[in-house]
Amino acid sequence: MGHDNQDRPDQTRPEDHRSGLDDGHGGSRPSHSTGSYAALALGALGVVYGDIGTSPLYALRETVLAATGSVAGGHGGAVDIALTTAVPREVIIGVLSLILWSLVIVVTLKYVVLLLSADNNGEGGTLTLVALAQRALGRMRGGVVLFLGMAGAALFYGDAVITPAISVLSAVEGIKLVTPALEDYVVTIASGILIALFLVQSRGTAKVANFFGPLMLIWFTVLAGLGIYHIADDVGVFASINPYWGVRFFYDHPGVSLAVLGSVCLAVTGAEALYADMGHFGRGPIRSAWIFMVFPALWLNYLGQGALILSDPTAIDNPFYKLAPEGLILPLVVMATMATIIASQAVITGAFSLTRQAIQLGLLPRLEIRHTSETTSGQIYIPRVNTLLLVVVLVLVWTFRTSSNLSHAYGISVFGAMMVDSLLAFIVIWKGWRWGLLATIAVVTPFLIIDIAFVSANLLKLFSGGYVPVLLAIILIALMWTWVRGTKILFDKTRKTDVPLLELVGMLSKSPPHRVKGMAVFLTSDPETAPASLLHNLKHNKVLHERNVILTVRSADTPRVTDEERVRLSRITDDFWRVEMVYGYMESPNVPKGLAILRKQGFKFDIMSTSFFLSRRSIKASPQSGMPVWQDNFYISLTKSATDATSFFQIPTGRVVEVGTQVTV
Repeated sequence: MGHDNQDRPDQTRPEDHRSGLDDGHGGSRPSHSTGSYAALALGALGVVYGDIGTSPLYALRETVLAATGSVAGGHGGAVDIALTTAVPREVIIGVLSLILWSLVIVVTLKYVVLLLSADNNGEGGTLTLVALAQRALGRMRGGVVLFLGMAGAALFYGDAVITPAISVLSAVEGIKLVTPALEDYVVTIASGILIALFLVQSRGTAKVANFFGPLMLIWFTVLAGLGIYHIADDVGVFASINPYWGVRFFYDHPGVSLAVLGSVCLAVTGAEALYADMGHFGRGPIRSAWIFMVFPALWLNYLGQGALILSDPTAIDNPFYKLAPEGLILPLVVMATMATIIASQAVITGAFSLTRQAIQLGLLPRLEIRHTSETTSGQIYIPRVNTLLLVVVLVLVWTFRTSSNLSHAYGISVFGAMMVDSLLAFIVIWKGWRWGLLATIAVVTPFLIIDIAFVSANLLKLFSGGYVPVLLAIILIALMWTWVRGTKILFDKTRKTDVPLLELVGMLSKSPPHRVKGMAVFLTSDPETAPASLLHNLKHNKVLHERNVILTVRSADTPRVTDEERVRLSRITDDFWRVEMVYGYMESPNVPKGLAILRKQGFKFDIMSTSFFLSRRSIKASPQSGMPVWQDNFYISLTKSATDATSFFQIPTGRVVEVGTQVTV
């Protein structure tokens, strides 16, 4: 990034800035002491647990079918249920044991206990782990941590498109049990629901979110009730509490063990949301919601489904819906559809938040970010991301057509992201928490082994659907790597022609140009060198304002920064000042508001007498850039797609002067 790159914040993250715990959304964080702990836990049910809460719709069915080898067909084909005899008892008990202990080890121990403790001033998520790992490594920062962050973010986007598709499809498929005549319209109905869901994103989710928690509370209560209702069909399912049966299954069925593991993972999809959404509710309410409501409800429901299959093998075609009495199937379909919409909403919102973090950390070009709430800055809408998600989701729905087929695409993205979390957590625990190497290995290695096992199992589905998240991840990693690499090359190239700022100020004091009233703000990523817009203004307009501010906007490695730490002012001369403005990676920069803070320090700022000078660069490919030609052209197309700097920094358009420059990359 060069001296004339005013387009976005610098990637440098100042180590001496520490964000305050101002809030979990960018507004007023609910205080656990004054707010309602129960209300936060209820909210966590709606936002955090929507994804994992809808797993019972398909997880046990797919796992048992994988274990019995009774699924015929595949990608794009029909699923034929060919069970004519009872499923072996040890298979059902073994599968239930695997699901239960996956919930205990992966969700409870790894995420609820361990990773919820690895917060960055109250925030969580893969990119938070990246920031913590970079801070812990200090000068040892390398490309490995950054690459892991790219991979984790790219895999999350895969989850963000597959979750809405598989969740809504699996819910709508229940209609077939009520009215078989509607079977041919399942894909169309699901598509209509998804289109409506994405269309309402621009309106914001504040009002809808108020209903999420109570609805999911009802949903988990129904899950538990249906499970308890059928456990009596075969109380022997409680034997699955013993992990022996899970281990025994692998010993007795080595031929299908990997395939079964690839389906067991469906039961824990959404676990990463526990960590990613920590800033919204706090670790306490999230932990309480899991321990006292979500985990018991999921476990009881899986036990009920297992007992039902043992007593009625034909129930395997849709064990979840067959838990309900026939007259209640339609209301259950409606409730399940609402639950899957909530689950989809959670990952869509997560994709918006992740995109903003990636932009602030310098992994993506600027995109238009709209705020959908006047009081909560965490509620954002990114039109381009929303459109791309909708297109990919609809392509998935119409390509795979059933939740069973689509389940083949699910696990790689989820457990790939979880594996990235484990690797980053290793660095944070070892270097950041200063645990000994042996202690860190002892704690993290078991989780990493499980993650690798799940990823390996899902690689078996690579050609029947697993290629979807892999291709998405490759494309997104290439995009982010090109952006990071191109930006660095551009910075290194333009720096060679930089004019030191202090040298220029000294020259201007000896030979002052014509002065004009008001204040000029020149944005730059390097405060030590003269901004290109300042040089061009002097060269072409031959004037200098009464007061001149050299402004640098930086991204901190903390989620948010308090107003007290937001702005730093330093005087160069009576008419030249340096201002450094810092924003957390979960915040949207607002330059006018940031400058207004300086009034408290006695610095006069009036937006109506201030002109903002930005440099708009025209970038040309160069064979000596250090990147292949295709990557040069890719980077140039990314810069052209970036949102206007004026909008990104929320500067009034009437106060902006743009200066054009041409550089090669």
